[in-house]
Amino acid sequence: MKDKLINSLKRASEEIKKLKAKFEARIEANTNKIHRSYWNLPIETRIRIRFVLICFSLLMFGIVIGLFVNVNRPVKIDKLAKTLSIQSTGAMELKLPGVELNPNIYIFQDAAKVQVPIELSVPGRLAFNAEKSKVLSARAPGRVERIYAFDGAPVEVGAPVIELYSPDFLSAQQEYLLSSKTAKVLETSKTMSDLLGDAQITQQAAANRMRNLGASDGDIKALEKSGKTQYNLIMRSPLQGVVVKRSIEPGTIVNAGDVLVTLANPKELWFLGNVYEQDIRKIQKGQTMILRSESYPDKEFVATANYIAPVIDPETHALLIRCDVENPDGLLRPDMYVNARLKTGNEEAVVVPQSAIVRVREMRYAIIKTSKDSYRRFAVKGYDLDGKRFAVTEGLESGMLVLTDGAVLLNDRFAKQEE
Repeated sequence: MKDKLINSLKRASEEIKKLKAKFEARIEANTNKIHRSYWNLPIETRIRIRFVLICFSLLMFGIVIGLFVNVNRPVKIDKLAKTLSIQSTGAMELKLPGVELNPNIYIFQDAAKVQVPIELSVPGRLAFNAEKSKVLSARAPGRVERIYAFDGAPVEVGAPVIELYSPDFLSAQQEYLLSSKTAKVLETSKTMSDLLGDAQITQQAAANRMRNLGASDGDIKALEKSGKTQYNLIMRSPLQGVVVKRSIEPGTIVNAGDVLVTLANPKELWFLGNVYEQDIRKIQKGQTMILRSESYPDKEFVATANYIAPVIDPETHALLIRCDVENPDGLLRPDMYVNARLKTGNEEAVVVPQSAIVRVREMRYAIIKTSKDSYRRFAVKGYDLDGKRFAVTEGLESGMLVLTDGAVLLNDRFAKQEE
């Protein structure tokens, strides 16, 4: 049994040797084949292959070095201590130990209460004064021959605006000339005084007819002096202002009643404001309001209430008020949005610059200094005074050190600490 096992092992060893020799011969043959294939390649291709092998070797070498070298060194992160405390009232207390704020950037002032006006804010828009605006309309059928003043053109009282051909105007002139001649003839006869009175009445009626058609007294006198009729009627401006809207073009055929142009005085404006229900009791006719516009933030315009609507608008639930606006320099324009302020009384408040108020959404905050390195932020209530100052009616008390400059920067520290 032992001999059989020894013989089997010898045969297995011989088979392995044969396989090994065969395998080595095949490897050597393949290696020689690869060598021959490599050296049969063009020299440029062999250079590229060697370059790729060198790059791959360097890459693998770098990976091996990286595995043995620890590049993940621990970084020490200093966490800021939470120095923010939130009080039950919602106010925030911030402590900055060892931090001194730059006095050139962060400026504090003592709070002091003063008397400020209680004002009602009334939003609205401007419009032309309809009582001072005029519309030139055709008083008889005709044709537009000429337009003297187009949209936006300034006009003086009596300045020509439209030249209109009208058969009715021509007929009225002829009637006036005929009655005038008849009256002059009858004036020389002392026996026809009754007929003279009828002729003068007819003459006056013809003159009134010309006036109704749009002729001026100057046109009637010129007709009587020259004795010659004019084919076209010149319609003149009844006021000093501008052409707001023109509804016709040269050559347009118009009928009696058709609107030709709209004239208005830009220095005579109305303010149309909305007063909400809770403030209706504060509004009275004749009150003086101060208007402010974003176009002229440093200017104030005076308006006087002349009309209060008898009913509330069902859509806006606001009461319409109308005011005459003083606009001597013509700076304001119709349809501009403005804000009116009406003084209704006085109260005590702390007045601070607008830079002292931090606005976060619908809330307003102020920051005060409570100690050498402690600051407190809390909500305040009040209203804008003139675009540059803010009247704080609730929140600030006399003697507090209020941050008037740099409030936005310090508020950022509050926000970071709150996170």
